[in-house]
Amino acid sequence: MSDTPPSPPAHDFEGDYRPAETPASSDSPAYLDPINARIEPADVAYLMRLTDALNTTLDLQTLLARTSELVRSLIPYRIFAIFLLNERTHDLRMRFQIGHTPQIERTRVPVGKGVVGQVALTRQPILLNDVSTADFYIAANPDVRSELAVPLIAKNRLIGVMDLESEQANFFRPEHLHVLTMTASRIAQSIENARLYARVSRQAQTLEVLNEIAIELASILELDPLLERVGQLLRRLIDYQMFTIMLLDEKGETLVTRYAWRFGYVHAPIRRVPISSGIVGAAVREWRPINVPDVNEDPRYLPMNPETRSELIVPLFYKGRVIGVLDLEHTRPNFFNEEHERMLTTLASQIATAIENARLFQAVHRQERQLEKDIAMAREVQLRLLPAEAPVHPHAEMAVRFLPARTIGGDLYDFLDYGPNRTAIVLGDVSGKAAPAALFAALVSGIMHAATTNKPDPAAMLALLNDALQERKLESQYVTMLFCLWNDENQTLQVANSGAVQPVFCRAGQSLPVRAEGFPIGMFPNVTYEELCVATQPGDVIIFVSDGILDAENEKEEMYGEDRLAGLLCSSRDLPAQEIADAILADVSRFQGSKDRFDDETIIVLRVR
Repeated sequence: MSDTPPSPPAHDFEGDYRPAETPASSDSPAYLDPINARIEPADVAYLMRLTDALNTTLDLQTLLARTSELVRSLIPYRIFAIFLLNERTHDLRMRFQIGHTPQIERTRVPVGKGVVGQVALTRQPILLNDVSTADFYIAANPDVRSELAVPLIAKNRLIGVMDLESEQANFFRPEHLHVLTMTASRIAQSIENARLYARVSRQAQTLEVLNEIAIELASILELDPLLERVGQLLRRLIDYQMFTIMLLDEKGETLVTRYAWRFGYVHAPIRRVPISSGIVGAAVREWRPINVPDVNEDPRYLPMNPETRSELIVPLFYKGRVIGVLDLEHTRPNFFNEEHERMLTTLASQIATAIENARLFQAVHRQERQLEKDIAMAREVQLRLLPAEAPVHPHAEMAVRFLPARTIGGDLYDFLDYGPNRTAIVLGDVSGKAAPAALFAALVSGIMHAATTNKPDPAAMLALLNDALQERKLESQYVTMLFCLWNDENQTLQVANSGAVQPVFCRAGQSLPVRAEGFPIGMFPNVTYEELCVATQPGDVIIFVSDGILDAENEKEEMYGEDRLAGLLCSSRDLPAQEIADAILADVSRFQGSKDRFDDETIIVLRVR
C-alpha cells in the first residue's frame, strides 16, 4: 500500500521480494508454472468464470466489486484496493477498496512512490512477504506485514494497479501472484471498456445538457438574469467553487466583472482587469482557453481569491472577436481537465451569442423607450398644432373629431381665420403613417399658415401648397386636401379638392356629394384646381371625412362606405354638430367590431343654423 509518510530504513530483501518469474509452490499443481508456461484445468475454469462475470456489466463500480469477489474466491484477503492512473496528474487514485480507512482511501499515490507506485513505474508485479525488507515500502497501515500488487495493463497501456495486503507475514504465495498476473490483463480490459462506456455515456449526457442549456439561454433576453442563469447551468456540468463572467468594455481594453459566484453565494465586487495583465488577460490576448493546474506556480495570476488553486478560463467569441471570458476556479489543484475545456469551449459560443442578443435587446429596448417618449412628445406637439375647438358663427355650427390609427397620425385639420364671418375649413391626409406622416403634415400646416396672411381663395391655396411642396420634393410624399371657405354672411361654401374624400351634403333628408376634384398636392408640378360654390339653407348639414372613415373594414372585409355615411348623416341631421360627429364615429367603431383600425379617422361637421 502506498502513502505519503517518510520511507522506513532500507532492508535487505533476503529473498522475500519475489517477482513474477518466481516458480510456483510444488504443493499447488492447479496453478500455472511460470517456468514451463503450462495451463492447468483450474486456470481455465477460473478464467471462464472471470470472463463471464466481467462481461455482464459496463458499470465501473459494479465491475470493480465483482473483481474483488472473484479474487477473494481464490485469495482470502482482508485488505484489497484497485488504483486507477490519472494520466494528467501522473498519480494513482483509489477507486475501490476493502479494509482501508477513509483517510487512506483519499490518498493519491505518485507513480514511483511506495509499492503501488513502483508497480506502476516498472509495470512489473511485486510480492513482499515481509514489507519491512523493502526500502521503497511506505507504512501507511502499521499492521500490514505482507503485500501483493500487480499492474493492470490494457493494450500495452497502464491503467492502474491491483493491490492486496495482509496483516500476516508470508501470507501471499507464488501461486497467488501467478493467478493475479494471469487475470490482470482481462480485468484491465474490462475496466477500460467500462470507463469507455462511462465516458461515452457522460458525453451523451453532456451533449443533451449542452443542447438544453443552449435552448434555454436563447430565450433569456435580459443580460443580468442571463449571466446568473449561465452560472447556474454550468454547475450541471462542472462542480466549480468560484465562477466569474467578465465582459470587455467598449474600447476592448479592460475586462469588467458582470457576474461572480463564490461558494454558493452571488458575489459582485467591482473588478476591472486590463487585458495586458493576469491569466484572464492572457486568454483574451491569445484567443484560447487557459487551464492552470496550480495558480501559485503561474506568475501571471492576479491574487484575487486566496483560496484558489486551479483556474480554467475560456474566451467568449462572437463574430470573430472576443467579448469576454468565463473564469472558473477551485480550491483543489489540478481540478479542471480536458473534458471541462471541451465542454466550456463548445458552450462558449452559445453563451457569447446569448450575451450579444441580450445586449442588442437592451439597446433596442432603450431605443424603444426613447422612441416612445419622442412619439409621446410628438403627439403632444401635434395635438397642440390642431385647433382646440371649432369656431362659432351666427349662422353655422362646426364640430370636429379626430382619432389617429397610431399614437400620432397623418391626418391634419384646421380652422383658419379669413376675417370677419369667414373661416377656412381644412381637412388633409398625408401619405404614410405615424411619425413621418405627422412631420410632413406639420410642414404642410406651416406653409399653409404662412400663406393665410394673403387670404387666397381655396383653389389658389391648393396651387400655392403644391408649388411649395414641389420645391421641397420628398420621394413618395403627397397630401390630399379639402380646402373650403365658409362665408357666414351669405351662408355659402367655396370648395376646392386635391384628391380628398368629397364632402357629403344633406338637405331635407336627401344627400349628395359635392363633386369637387383635383390632383394630390406635391405629386405633379404646375397644377391648377377647380373651385365650387355651394349655397346653403338653414338645416343643411355638410360633412368632411378622411378616407379612414369610408375605408374602415369589418371582420367580413366589408367597407363602411359612402352610403352608410350619408344615411347616418341625414338621419341625425337635427342633432347638434358635435353629436352628429360623435354618432358617426361610434357607428364606424360598431361596424369595425374587433377589426384593427388601420387608418386615421377625422370628421368635420358643418351645420347651418
